[in-house]
Amino acid sequence: MEHGDRAELAAFLRRWRARVQPSDVGLRPGRRRTPGLRRQEVAQLAGMSVDYYVRLEQGRGPRPSRQVLTSLGRALRLSDAERAHLHYLAGEVPAPPPTPVREVRPSVLRLLEGLDDTPALVCDAKFDVLAWNPMACALLGDFAAMPERERNIVWRFFARPRAQRRVDAADAPRFAREAVADLRAAAARYPRDHGVRDLVERLLAASAEFRSLWEEQDVRVERSVRKRIHHPVAGLLDLECEALHDPDRDQWTVFYTAPPGSASRDALLSLRPATPPRPSRNRAVDVTG
Repeated sequence: MEHGDRAELAAFLRRWRARVQPSDVGLRPGRRRTPGLRRQEVAQLAGMSVDYYVRLEQGRGPRPSRQVLTSLGRALRLSDAERAHLHYLAGEVPAPPPTPVREVRPSVLRLLEGLDDTPALVCDAKFDVLAWNPMACALLGDFAAMPERERNIVWRFFARPRAQRRVDAADAPRFAREAVADLRAAAARYPRDHGVRDLVERLLAASAEFRSLWEEQDVRVERSVRKRIHHPVAGLLDLECEALHDPDRDQWTVFYTAPPGSASRDALLSLRPATPPRPSRNRAVDVTG
């Protein structure tokens, strides 16, 4: 290969072949002298000749194409990060993921369910709200009652004046600029995703402010900031908005907090439901929409 690291690529393939169990890919275990898959099984799963795969594991042969690397990643059950690493070892830039992941990790859903005093939600790369807890609904609105196309933070800010009024006037210009820049970055990461394109087209048609900011072509990803939110019951809340990124799924878990003893903290706690929702309804959410 002209680029990449043959030895490291070969070692990576051998190591991951040994880690995948036959049952993981629908094969019968049988009697095996070594753990994991046989070379011919990986080749069959990846749709390539055994000889070609053997040469890759031996650090010989031509540089594998992106298509070959994608097939190997699928055959070896690699995560997104592992597939990216495989591409880099071969000297190939990874292909962009085809679409944002909508499935939220069960552990993250359990985390949201356990937070009864902190608004928290999960967004994908284009700001679609995938999961939420009751406190997030109390602060931002009942997501379960919204049509799926409305469950998007950027859309609601630019296309729904009532939602925009909840953001303090002093913060609104900054939020608008950062949200558009984030969305442009997502559009670059998912150039083939119909959902991202549809959202951008709807926003361009619905908001002159969005069109103006979109034309600036600013790109950034900044989700942890201070936000002042006007709540119809609790009044003005000065909150810290902390966003934690899951790089494997390109999802953000967002928490809204205020310092203990502060007026905003007391006001936030006043939004907590007096009677906890029934377990059958107290699920952070609606992953499928």
